[in-house]
Amino acid sequence: MSEVKKFKAVNWNTPDNDYVEMFWEQNLKQFWIDTEYIPSKDIDSWKSLSPEMREAYKKALGGLTLLDTLQSHTGMPKVIDHIEGLQNKSVLSYMCMMEAIHAKSYSTIFTTVATATEIDAIFDWASTNEQLQLKAKIIDTNYRKLDKEAVSPEDIFMALASSVMLETFLFYSGFFLPLWLAGQGQMVASCDIIKKIIADESIHGVFVGLLAQEFFATFNDKQKAEVKDNLFQLMDKLYENELKYTDHVYGDVGLTGDVKGYIRYNGNKALMNLGFEPRFEVGEVNPIVLNGLNVETTQHDFFSKKSTNYEKTLEVVHLHDEDFQMEDLEIEI
Repeated sequence: MSEVKKFKAVNWNTPDNDYVEMFWEQNLKQFWIDTEYIPSKDIDSWKSLSPEMREAYKKALGGLTLLDTLQSHTGMPKVIDHIEGLQNKSVLSYMCMMEAIHAKSYSTIFTTVATATEIDAIFDWASTNEQLQLKAKIIDTNYRKLDKEAVSPEDIFMALASSVMLETFLFYSGFFLPLWLAGQGQMVASCDIIKKIIADESIHGVFVGLLAQEFFATFNDKQKAEVKDNLFQLMDKLYENELKYTDHVYGDVGLTGDVKGYIRYNGNKALMNLGFEPRFEVGEVNPIVLNGLNVETTQHDFFSKKSTNYEKTLEVVHLHDEDFQMEDLEIEI
């Protein structure tokens, strides 16, 4: 007679590990939705950009949309099924929701600056671009290995590692241009949305990386060597493809060298999230991009506050003449 499955309720009184509650709280502190922001403030800035720059911007956002769609529809749901700890699952479920918000947010920017015809063209491009489709396929392949009930710890590790590669590595070729423009005072309002997404992806990559490290710690020396080799092969394949993708998106605006340096910088961050040493030699990251995270008119500290100068007012209280009448006030001297 088969054993009856017992369903359990998540018990937050006994933590799954020493970091899950911190990540739950930080995710909640960072909660936002795209309709809180006003990218329409960028219309004049958008019109001032060259046709080549506008095309690169649309492609960057189109690629980001596809990858966030993959992460919300496939990546997080597959991973959740194979992670121990109901609190860990809760954090991943929250992150899954935010990935869907990210994907929608790019459309909020598109709708503001582009025509319906241009938007359709970008989504057609995203569904056919060779390099974009390849990196999505590589990541998706590792996610799909979790499509069965009994999965090896090695496959779970590689799925988690693929998620970190997406969150901390592959997204950043798309993030580069909005940050670069904002660092020069262009498309600043739209970049406020991008910065909220980057803030989320930063903690997603760290949290999933910690889960991956727990799996890696259970492997024997032979397994560790094999898994590490597979990870580096995965990264090399993604990196070579990312260089070609960068040439395609940024070739006409003269930024390919800077973007590739930024990719290597974030590739090392992805490895560190997984507990490994950096592999890429990295020079100075474009200072304009770094400055794009710190311009005075926008949010500059991901982990201390939520609001920005471009955030919509969510509640308006109208003043009336009687609010300024003084006769009922008692003034003590």
